[in-house]
Amino acid sequence: MVFSSIPFLFFFLPICFILYYAVPFSWKNGILLLFSLIFYTWGEPRYIVLLLFATGVDYINGRLMERYGADKKIRTIFLCSSVIINLSVLAFFKYADFIISTINIVFGTQIKPLGLSLPIGISFYTFQTMSYIIDLYRGTIRAEHSYLRYLTYVSMFPQLVAGPIVRFADVQRELHTRSTDREEVRQGILRFMMGLFKKVLIANRVGALWEEISSLGAGQTSVATAWLGALSFTLQLYFDFSAYSDMAIGMGRMLGFHFHENFNYPLTAVSVTDFWRRWHISLSTWFRDYVYIPLGGNRRGVLRHLRNIAVVWFLTGLWHGASWNFVLWGVYYGILLALEKYVWGSRLEKLPRWLRHAYALFIIVFGFVIFAITDAGKLGTYIGLMLGLAGNCPADSRCLWYLYNYGMELISACVLACPVYLWIRRKVEQMKGGIGVAVVGIGYMMGAALLLLSVAYLVNDTYNPFLYFRF
Repeated sequence: MVFSSIPFLFFFLPICFILYYAVPFSWKNGILLLFSLIFYTWGEPRYIVLLLFATGVDYINGRLMERYGADKKIRTIFLCSSVIINLSVLAFFKYADFIISTINIVFGTQIKPLGLSLPIGISFYTFQTMSYIIDLYRGTIRAEHSYLRYLTYVSMFPQLVAGPIVRFADVQRELHTRSTDREEVRQGILRFMMGLFKKVLIANRVGALWEEISSLGAGQTSVATAWLGALSFTLQLYFDFSAYSDMAIGMGRMLGFHFHENFNYPLTAVSVTDFWRRWHISLSTWFRDYVYIPLGGNRRGVLRHLRNIAVVWFLTGLWHGASWNFVLWGVYYGILLALEKYVWGSRLEKLPRWLRHAYALFIIVFGFVIFAITDAGKLGTYIGLMLGLAGNCPADSRCLWYLYNYGMELISACVLACPVYLWIRRKVEQMKGGIGVAVVGIGYMMGAALLLLSVAYLVNDTYNPFLYFRF
């Protein structure tokens, strides 16, 4: 069940949108809900009950909070009920085997893992339902009276399984009234196609390079090859995840919803702080608003601020997966953010922009190696190869061969990771008369060619799910 699957692109989507546009507005949420549940059931039929349970818990607690919650203590009871149930379900399915394996390692026990498969999208829709009940507790939104409308919000197929994390406050009005015109649909189609191109023509290709390099033995991997592999995974993850967000935002616009941006060219960042303002924005703002600020943010002294950073980044790492490498990845960024805040941040700002960018890119690429490799031994070996601690040579002919064979994809990825498209679009919008019409026409022909090329790759390629489906 992926946006890049042939059945979904050529059967599911067209029928959904034809029916959606054909019915009156009073039926549109029903059509959207029906196809969202079909979409989820297609990929994870046995866990549809879990999705219905999660939405039911928050809907009922929300209605009870509205009805009986004049007293803050009563409101707190309903809030805690909802949050505890949500987190318990998430912890059971996502972390039970992780906890069991950790206990076995520490205490030498032999408890058998449960072997549960991870429900698709559970990390994303759990955070969405929690944002609803927390905002309701704070009084920033009103309770939704229709369970079907609330279920439509949570299960909305464009962003259900890999985000962006959409808060109820952002779409509450559009769930009740929205409209789509020809321009909105056109922009939505273009955004969806952009995501498709990024996934099929860039992410999958540079991902193939990472697979090749990461499978090499230590004796076959030079320092340059190891760094090339790390860069290829960084590019794969960025284009893969941002592609899903593009497709979700595009389909949202086609349906009359306006989801917030989830990426803002993060690989152009000039610091770690800047990177996290640009990468997975919906997640970082969620932790900021629902964990970091309630803990006190940076308002209660240095020690409490450092504690708050540690808590947020431990949870951020753990959210990404039930493995210690994700926790280490979160701690890695927490330490670097604290150092930027209290040690070298002011000096960093005085450096030339290119040097600050090089500094940030080194940290980002190195960090994603921690993210990519779940096995501790393999992770240590690969880091040793990158740092030249394994006795490997600085560079070799294999690295040149990879550059020759994947050079076009790597160059395209590096260029498109910068705001080149935005610059071109602004220039085209400034063109007038026949030249402008001709350039727009050429652009549409290029888009059609890329679409055909993407479909050709999908037909001939193996199954390549989005990376964030496993989180």
